[in-house]
Amino acid sequence: MTTHAAPKFLFGAILAGMLAVTGWAALHQNVWEWGGLVNRPDRGWTIATLCDAYAGFFTFYAWVFYKERNPGRALWFVAIMLLGNIAMSSYVLRELLRLRPGEPIEALLTRRAGKGA
Repeated sequence: MTTHAAPKFLFGAILAGMLAVTGWAALHQNVWEWGGLVNRPDRGWTIATLCDAYAGFFTFYAWVFYKERNPGRALWFVAIMLLGNIAMSSYVLRELLRLRPGEPIEALLTRRAGKGA
């Protein structure tokens, strides 16, 4: 598997899954009819929204996986899947605080020297 094959597979699967669940929900209920918290939970769009949140969590985790070493990868995976945006914002804040004075914000996106898989 090339270095690009795994991310292509992951993001292709996320795209296909989101298209499938969104199509399924749309066939069962018009999005404008979703009652959310006002009415009893509407199954189709509630499931689609939950899938969308977890697709976002997996997408964010792909970046964390790239940046972190083991066992940090596993710990962050658990935190992101259980706490969602709380863990995700904590991770970004931690990485921002680790930037050295004068270091460009672009450094946030890449591994630090010596950080490998």
